Amino acid sequence: MNPLRKTIAFVMVLALLPMAVLAQKAPKGKDQLVTISTPMGEMKLVLFDDTPLHKENFLKLAREGYYDGTTFHRVIDGFMIQGGDPNTKDSDPSNDGGGNPGYTVPAEINPKYKHVRGAVAAARLGDQVNPKKESSGSQFYIVENHQGTPQLDEAYTVYGQVVDGLDVIDKIAEQPVGGRNRPLSDIRMTVKVENIKKKKIARKYGYTYPQE
Repeated sequence: MNPLRKTIAFVMVLALLPMAVLAQKAPKGKDQLVTISTPMGEMKLVLFDDTPLHKENFLKLAREGYYDGTTFHRVIDGFMIQGGDPNTKDSDPSNDGGGNPGYTVPAEINPKYKHVRGAVAAARLGDQVNPKKESSGSQFYIVENHQGTPQLDEAYTVYGQVVDGLDVIDKIAEQPVGGRNRPLSDIRMTVKVENIKKKKIARKYGYTYPQE
């Protein structure tokens, strides 16, 4: 082959490679996009397939309306916001933080999932009474610190990520609080689940799915 033609052919192959790689990495199938609506705005998040017990449990509760009307009952500016306690639906603020659906979820701590900004993780009781690090059946927290909270890595199950609405986390964390870091004004949520193509989620929110 003519050396010039060989060079041109080689360049064309190289030019096509990125397209082929992109095509291979395009996520397939559908996923569940979770929307948490609050007075401060909406947060949208995805849950990880390789923390299946936590993902299935959260989606089940969300679809049942379990979270609707609950509050973010504990917020710490520069740290995280916590919610999902059914006790927050009643008129007694003193029991906020102690509620659950009557069960725990086995730990699914995966070292690859870090406490980055917007990470969704399961709250739990401390190691002294909970050596297996089992998660609360419903309570969760979302990392607000912009640099993350690496001190919590591999101690709690991280099972999701906020892909849109990070500013809403900041707004919630900035609310005035009283004792036990409970907001002075209730920050109630409603939660809905939509089945959407992974490709659309990745494109619209700039989210990179882990390669299967």
